[in-house]
Amino acid sequence: MSLGQHLRELRKRIVFALIGLVAGMVIAAFLTDPIIALLTHPIAVVAESRGNDLAALNFNSITAGFDLRLRIAFAVGIILSAPVWIWQVWAFIMPGLTRKETQYTIGFMLAAIPLFFGGCAVGWLIMPHIIELMSGLVPEQGALFLQYDYYYDFVFKLLLVVGIAFVLPVFLVALNLSGIVSGRAIFKGWRIAVLVAAVFAAVATPAADITSMLLLAGILIVLYIAAASVSVLFDWRKARRVRLDLAGPEA
Repeated sequence: MSLGQHLRELRKRIVFALIGLVAGMVIAAFLTDPIIALLTHPIAVVAESRGNDLAALNFNSITAGFDLRLRIAFAVGIILSAPVWIWQVWAFIMPGLTRKETQYTIGFMLAAIPLFFGGCAVGWLIMPHIIELMSGLVPEQGALFLQYDYYYDFVFKLLLVVGIAFVLPVFLVALNLSGIVSGRAIFKGWRIAVLVAAVFAAVATPAADITSMLLLAGILIVLYIAAASVSVLFDWRKARRVRLDLAGPEA
């Protein structure tokens, strides 16, 4: 394909992806009320525990409610339209891949997507505990009015960071397949991996919530060990193929 043909193909894929995104946002627009109810449930728990109504989501402008719904519709629309835009990305790069690269890429996608959503689910589970524990530090004489945009960004970034953290083991396997790092080297770095997982879990969860911190760190360590084990298996298969090639047809 010429450069012009590539650009036209890219434009077509982007248009299809945007159509999927808009369709997802339209569907998500009808789900904003229950989503907002779920998002604000931890605040209601805090208000009940304080025994007053001085804990609420604060909207400080006339258009704030619309802005929050638009943000939620966009985020949920991206999730709902993921099969569409992921396929468009894949359809654009697939013609330039070999058969083996295509198989590896499909495997990475099948592993990365569930891990990302699994990480988001874990982030969603620990999110209420973080809000409740941090809100407990507010003095009884104070009022906890959470700015809507800050609150949304906090929840969205938490889910995004934990989701991406769950996908990192897939990139370790990709580096192994690319010959950049061996499975044995990944295993040797387990001390650093445990330290990084513990620090990340400590930062992502409140210091007082030991259970959530240990749960998140434990999951990350298990995923790291799984990635190292898969990499060792791939290294063994590569070495076996090399031995068979050297042995020749008689072997």
